[in-house]
Amino acid sequence: MKIERFEDLECWQQARLLVNMVYSAINNSSSFQRDYRLVDQITGAAVSVMNNIVEGWASQSNAEFIRFLTYSRRSGAETQNCAYVAIDQGYIIEDTFNDIYDQALRTIKIIDGLLRYLRSRRQKKKVPPKLS
Repeated sequence: MKIERFEDLECWQQARLLVNMVYSAINNSSSFQRDYRLVDQITGAAVSVMNNIVEGWASQSNAEFIRFLTYSRRSGAETQNCAYVAIDQGYIIEDTFNDIYDQALRTIKIIDGLLRYLRSRRQKKKVPPKLS
């Protein structure tokens, strides 16, 4: 499949699902909604996963794409960490925590696959041609 738009990227599609899960968890818990600091942190982290994928894609440079994908995976881990705070404070139930955590992990794994691919392409360009 040819990737023509950022919306074609599986990692972006999975990041979008993560964002929707986070917002749903917040909307379903009035106590979570009142923790403005955590709401800002977890929504910022989840949205950052999506935004960094897009920003890297739009750079039209593999090196920049790699850089922004690493930011994106970090934001995925931050989202997982914030989910721990949310469950520890009783804002979400275990199933919701697991859903968010697992979706973030799924997204990170897809990002990691794309990173491996981009890095391998960069390495191939550095290998000098064989002399016959």
